[in-house]
Amino acid sequence: MKEFVPKIFDVMKTYSKGQFIKDVVAGIIVAIIALPLSIALALASGVSPEQGIYTAIFAGFVISFLGGSRVQIAGPTAAFATIVAGIVAKDGLDGLVISTILAGVFLILMGICHFGSLIKFIPYTITTGFTSGIAVTIVIGQLKDFFGVVYPDGVKPIETTEKLKAFVENIATINTDAVIVGVVSLVILIISPMIFKKIPGSLLAVLAGILMLKCLPLQVATIGNLYTISNALPSFHLPAVNLQIVQNALPNAFTIAVLAAIESLLSCVVADGMINGKHRSDMELVAQGAGNIASALFGIPATGAIARTAANIKNGGRTPIAGMVHSITLVIVLVVLMPFAGMIPMPTIAAILFIVAYNMCQWRIFVHLIKTAPKSDIIVLISTFVLTVIFDLVVAIEIGMVLACLLFIKR
Repeated sequence: MKEFVPKIFDVMKTYSKGQFIKDVVAGIIVAIIALPLSIALALASGVSPEQGIYTAIFAGFVISFLGGSRVQIAGPTAAFATIVAGIVAKDGLDGLVISTILAGVFLILMGICHFGSLIKFIPYTITTGFTSGIAVTIVIGQLKDFFGVVYPDGVKPIETTEKLKAFVENIATINTDAVIVGVVSLVILIISPMIFKKIPGSLLAVLAGILMLKCLPLQVATIGNLYTISNALPSFHLPAVNLQIVQNALPNAFTIAVLAAIESLLSCVVADGMINGKHRSDMELVAQGAGNIASALFGIPATGAIARTAANIKNGGRTPIAGMVHSITLVIVLVVLMPFAGMIPMPTIAAILFIVAYNMCQWRIFVHLIKTAPKSDIIVLISTFVLTVIFDLVVAIEIGMVLACLLFIKR
């Protein structure tokens, strides 16, 4: 039963003061990286900025404490942004809470049933297709804010195709000031990693965006213009539950669970390679489930984040303590600094999400598969990609899996 023992109980047997200091430093640095990303991903998901931070706090702490990896850092990720935005638009926050709780239950059951080793059998073409599709939907969803385009009253597009159509129809309302802020933020995000190894580019872009609005005569929408910012500690949001809402939530919950399982275990594999370790996949799935249930009442779905996990390792984090420190640091930041988040320009948030989308799009792998994969695999890849962009992830994963199975049987 060692497979179901959280890693923290192993590492504490030989824990030292020196490693504790390294974990604290790594946890604080990762929290600084997570702050602007959590806000940006919350806005992309159609919820308030602080809900992204709540997610990193609650899910991050629980998943680090219970997880099957020594170094995994969890929180909101881009993979969920599109599906969460769709749930919120159609079923409201109650639908999101129920979907996330059910996803957490599914993840726990997947861990108990030893599905950790089976996730690797999901076809690579499906994961590449929907990951690339998510990246495209994120970019399309942020075009409005990056260019400062204004939509007429009552125009609130939900689907990706609707967002693209609305953007094109209202392109004449482009705000030059917004474009200036967005382009400068994008340049900083691209160049800063080449110059500053320890300071996250997203933090520099946020600071530059705020300074531009304070020092220059630029008229650009900020988070504070569009959302009410609160530095209050979170309160429970208990959903109104009925059979219809639960039935509607089941497909979304399944998709969230599969996405969380794939992304978290992929992050664990990458982390193992960096620290020469070995994670416990079934325990990690149970931890992801518990983390999402804890997060559901305050925020949005969460999973292991490869970029934040890698940053944790590079800065000396080697035990789950670093992930727990990251969450505690974010609580302090929430209380002290959250009111200043209202000054962040929306084009800067869009620029951050453009970079997130680029980093996750896997375009090189996509092109390589198109050139080298069998025709049947290419059909699955393109179908999953197109369905993700035109419809949503639920449809894309379901049809992608059916296609993959049929083509596998045919072969």
